[in-house]
Amino acid sequence: MSKRNTQSAKTAARERLREERERQAKRDKARRQVIVAASVVAVLAAAGGIGYAVVQANKPSYWEGMKNADVVAPANTTGKDGTTVVIGKDSAKKTLKIYEDPRCPVCAQFEQNVGATVKKDIDAGKFKFQYVGATFIDLKDNGQGSKNALSALGAALNVSPEAFLEYKSALYSTKWHPDETVDKFKDDSYLIQVANTVPALKNNAKFQDAVKKGTYDAWAMHMSKTFDDNKDGVTGTPGFVMDGKQLNGGTPLLTVADFDKVVDAAIKG
Repeated sequence: MSKRNTQSAKTAARERLREERERQAKRDKARRQVIVAASVVAVLAAAGGIGYAVVQANKPSYWEGMKNADVVAPANTTGKDGTTVVIGKDSAKKTLKIYEDPRCPVCAQFEQNVGATVKKDIDAGKFKFQYVGATFIDLKDNGQGSKNALSALGAALNVSPEAFLEYKSALYSTKWHPDETVDKFKDDSYLIQVANTVPALKNNAKFQDAVKKGTYDAWAMHMSKTFDDNKDGVTGTPGFVMDGKQLNGGTPLLTVADFDKVVDAAIKG
């Protein structure tokens, strides 16, 4: 082989090596760009995730949001946002205001022992009944049952005052009222199951639709605020007020005898 051919071979080999190095350099550069781009995306994604988490953390819960939502008031209500619920004959001269929380075990005890007497007195025109719903028991375990049941009571009230009273009685019954630590009332299906024991609400599509859609959720939160802001001095449930005065020193009236005695005295003045 001549020196010329040998030199040409060497030159060609060096050129191939140079080209290969250039190609490798380009591949390395492209790989670095991909890695950098992926890192940027990861950082942005993490930042976005953190941002989303922050937004979610600061976003009010559904029920908190209902405090400022537009209120759909049930029928058979009066006053601001429909939070005045009075049931009884116009001829009744006195009004007995009762404060209750749907999950309250003492309220359930009162309803089971004295509820029939209250209904009889309302029907007889002995007094009008004013209902004030509370939801403070939910605060103990970040629950929803008191609020959800109060909303369902609004749906029952929209059907009729009688349906409201019967549904309230059913919710507080020994069969359906859960232990205070069990938040069963948060489930719409359970509330509807209880409602199906009330003739006016049984398979009532309008009632069930209102429960499922939360038609009266905002109303429930505004009603609950009337308990929180009450000027009667009531801090727990059940609470009984007539003519602006707490009855029985704020102690629950858990027997018919005690209820009759205290209410009769208040009516006489």
